[in-house]
Amino acid sequence: MTEPLHLVFGARDWFDLFLHYLSLSLLSIGGAITTAPDMHRFLVDKQHWLLDSQFNASIGIAQAAPGPNVLFIALLGWNVGVNAGGMLTGLLGVFLAMLGILIPSTTLTYLTAQWGHRNRELRAVRAFKQGLAPIVVSLLIATSWILAGANGSSLKDWPVWLLTAVTALIVWRSNIHLLWLLAAGALLGWFGLI
Repeated sequence: MTEPLHLVFGARDWFDLFLHYLSLSLLSIGGAITTAPDMHRFLVDKQHWLLDSQFNASIGIAQAAPGPNVLFIALLGWNVGVNAGGMLTGLLGVFLAMLGILIPSTTLTYLTAQWGHRNRELRAVRAFKQGLAPIVVSLLIATSWILAGANGSSLKDWPVWLLTAVTALIVWRSNIHLLWLLAAGALLGWFGLI
């Protein structure tokens, strides 16, 4: 990672961080990663609390690590906190970001799951579940677009985009295990074709 920023944080800044994650929590249909574009807009573009490289590294490290997908929120909070003063404020950033992203969505999910299970035979409940699929897919596409653009990707990287489209099509239309696709991508990269 790059050299941290040196920010001066007050109570209002910490509250804004917590409040932003509270608001994103209810928008995270399909997982917290679907709200990464707005996190980038808020943390990097608007508040300037993180650098692009810190944002991308936080997501990359968390996605590579074993464990829940939401770990990138903790790393983003950690980096904001470290930029605001050091290890103790880093822990405060982790705590506020994770609490903000988890409380509303966890509560809503618990209550909705209980209601949905009791009413699972209703046509409206089945239609709602089917209607969420395109929303989740489009949010994931927006996230990947933001992450790809932050690394300076352009049309000159058409082989990567083509491989992504072909892989998505294979995953959608076949039962080939994802590890085989990852291995094929690794081989293409090793031979310098991608």
